[in-house]
Amino acid sequence: MEYFFAKEHPYGPFVLFDARHLTAIGIIILINLLIIIFRKRFSPRLKTAMRWGMAAILIIDEIGWHAWNFTTGQWNIQTMLPLHLCSVFVFLNSAMLILRNYSIYEFAYLLGISGALQAVLTPDAGQYGFPHFRFFQVFISHGFIITSAIYMTAVEGFRPTWKSIPRVLGWSAVYAAVVEVINFSIGSNYLFIARKPETASVLDVLPAWPWYLPIIFLFALACCFILYLPFAISDWRSRAVQTADTEP
Repeated sequence: MEYFFAKEHPYGPFVLFDARHLTAIGIIILINLLIIIFRKRFSPRLKTAMRWGMAAILIIDEIGWHAWNFTTGQWNIQTMLPLHLCSVFVFLNSAMLILRNYSIYEFAYLLGISGALQAVLTPDAGQYGFPHFRFFQVFISHGFIITSAIYMTAVEGFRPTWKSIPRVLGWSAVYAAVVEVINFSIGSNYLFIARKPETASVLDVLPAWPWYLPIIFLFALACCFILYLPFAISDWRSRAVQTADTEP
């Protein structure tokens, strides 16, 4: 336990796509597959327990992250304000789970999954490889951002609509503009819109600032359409069946 919370981790840095990283990804995939497979077996009592349990995990994990940074002298307003996309969704998804709020769900499904998935594939874990606290914190946080949105879709029956896409992207653009003002004011890089992150990410393959910013927006748009695609196909099939049933 001495090294689990240590500022200087003796077990080596996080290694992208090594066995431990792939295992963490596999566990997240398995949890979500189990939720989808057994979605019809959730009793009302179990649904309530699942929603409150996931919300508690998200909040406790985030509090632990801030507490660890504070006790190790790493907390500052330039990096630790909850303004990054996934930090915001920790709190939004918790509220969505507790309140069963559809307005939040639209953002959690279309944008939360997209952002958290990128963070799971290319985590900002730095020098903290397995079995450090930071390693677990990253995958618990982003994993449950994904899982909570999948749960609300598969078990609670929520789903996005076509109108969800412009609504989510429009308000996200407003939020990004506000965050950019904050970045300029305090010298931060929240949402990575002031510059690319120092750790490996999908932004590494994009052009330099500011040219990657419109590409990020297009990427977000593409992710929204991909995530909506299963529902679009389902709606199309339903309309096709209804048309066939009404034909003489």
